[in-house]
Amino acid sequence: MTNRTRIDVLLLAGFCTFLFFYGIGQFGLIGADEPRYAQVAREMLDRGDWVTPTLGGQPWLEKPPLYYWQAMLVYKALGVHDAAARIPSAVDATLLIIAVYLFFLRFRRGVQVDAALIAASSAGVIGYARAASMDMPLAATFAIGMLAWWAWRETDRKIYLTTFYGCISLGMLAKGPVSPFLAAITIAVFAGMVREWRLILRTVWFPGILLFCVIALPWYLAVQIRNPQFFRDFILEHNLARFSTNLYHHPEPFWYYVPVIGLAMIPWTAFVVAAFVESARTWWSERAQIDTELQFRIFACCWLIVPVAFFSISQSKLPGYILPAVPAGAVLLADYLRHQFEEQANVSKWLAILHALITAAPIVPATLIGYVVSENRLPAGRPMLIAIGATFVLCVAIALTLVSRMHLRMLRFVTLIPVVLAVAAVLKLGTYVIDQKLSERPLANELASVDTHKLPVAVCGVSREVEYGLAFYRDQVISRYESGSVPPGEHLLVALPAWKDNVTQKVAGRRVSFLGHYKPQGLDYYWVAASGTK
Repeated sequence: MTNRTRIDVLLLAGFCTFLFFYGIGQFGLIGADEPRYAQVAREMLDRGDWVTPTLGGQPWLEKPPLYYWQAMLVYKALGVHDAAARIPSAVDATLLIIAVYLFFLRFRRGVQVDAALIAASSAGVIGYARAASMDMPLAATFAIGMLAWWAWRETDRKIYLTTFYGCISLGMLAKGPVSPFLAAITIAVFAGMVREWRLILRTVWFPGILLFCVIALPWYLAVQIRNPQFFRDFILEHNLARFSTNLYHHPEPFWYYVPVIGLAMIPWTAFVVAAFVESARTWWSERAQIDTELQFRIFACCWLIVPVAFFSISQSKLPGYILPAVPAGAVLLADYLRHQFEEQANVSKWLAILHALITAAPIVPATLIGYVVSENRLPAGRPMLIAIGATFVLCVAIALTLVSRMHLRMLRFVTLIPVVLAVAAVLKLGTYVIDQKLSERPLANELASVDTHKLPVAVCGVSREVEYGLAFYRDQVISRYESGSVPPGEHLLVALPAWKDNVTQKVAGRRVSFLGHYKPQGLDYYWVAASGTK
């Protein structure tokens, strides 16, 4: 290992540690998905069952098991807690960054560190690397698989094609058939763009298909045998129906993923767009005879747009769906920069200004994150003026640096400084408020302080986020009054104040004692006596 390589490794290790792992448990699990997935993994570990995911003791067949398996291993090593639930995604993101670095080191030497750091510092990667979800496992396995496919195309070495099939099969275990489907569409679109239709047939390799089946299919067969409803629940409802209907109530306009991918690529959005436009323009002018260098950028463009286009057609849209496209933007930009470095190109004044604005802008919400989360708006007055003033100074410094004689060579440096500052600001200034307002960890702690023997817990009128959060932090099945599930025995109840009359009706004849009010989320909690007692 050379000194240059050692420096690269230390640099990437430092950034991955800070961006993905540092402060990963400073606020509790948020939303409905994080605590739900974390609890499913805990229940599987408690039962020693690596086949059937369960929630509240009942089969939960919405997602494949890769994240659950990873979380189970972390739980076994470190214990069950919210930080442990997020570690699998952080590890997967780190593996993605390593793969990008090694790919460029082998095939596009000169910008390997830039490529890895662009991918690592993209907002979508940072955000989902810190989330207990299936999105990062899919994005990482899919991205590594696509890089391996290109390595095979360039070298014709079967080890890379084997890696491609292996990673796509892991993607199948991460989130289902979307992994091989997106890979097939991307390769087919690329083959059409470069007029090499034989690439499709060459990619269909029997040993690779066999490897895919050996890795991906055993779990699908095992879970179907144990749970005959699996095909209906997972394939028909959570894949086909989710895509073709608004069954799960996530409707968004057709163009929804255009701004989402732009936000996910921050702070590199302007340069990714520039790289995409330049690659498309060059392809159009030279499409009769495209060299290998341009073909790689066309491949990255196809990889970038296929997930966005595919999920734009879907009737159900969530931001994480297009995370597999984000590494493609980083790969495309890194190769574009390599050519710009070789040509010693200058940065357009307008591109420099736009990049500076996009790079510096997140400093405002990051430094004001506590107020934004607690009040759901930006503050007025002095705090806002200070944040805008600091952002303006940073923006000017970035723009002037990029149009100076140092130009693109300083791009990585001037872009990563605001990223580090924004992440540090969120971790320093926002985690307490995020924990109080968006996580059920503090509420669970309050309940534990008044609960001497871990009573059952029920909810009434609260959101799914509260229900699933309490289920994880209490490690209990949470009953819901509205569905008629009123525990007959002594229990604790969490409810919205507006639902007080409903609570009174549901527990008529039973003694109810008000225990406290959790102000950050506006929730009351009560002690309810057992049925038949007064």
